Amino acid sequence: MSMASLNISLPQSLKDYVEDQVKGNGYSTPSEYVRELLRQDQNRRAEQKLEALLLEGLKSGDPIEITPEYWENKRWQFMDRHSKKKGHQ
Repeated sequence: MSMASLNISLPQSLKDYVEDQVKGNGYSTPSEYVRELLRQDQNRRAEQKLEALLLEGLKSGDPIEITPEYWENKRWQFMDRHSKKKGHQ
């Protein structure tokens, strides 16, 4: 993975905090620590988005039972729709 630089300005108290985290938690550099924080933030936001989508799905209507027959019917519907689109090309 190629790396790009990003310079940030921090108040001295935050700079000291970052340096303490690096020393106390096994990070090699402040950059490694900040990258880890960014990855954690990305994961947290992805989990929030997934949770919101799941809640939206739960609120979208009455539940239906998902069975092997349901999936087989969906597969046939997809194949039928796909073959109709190919016929119109």
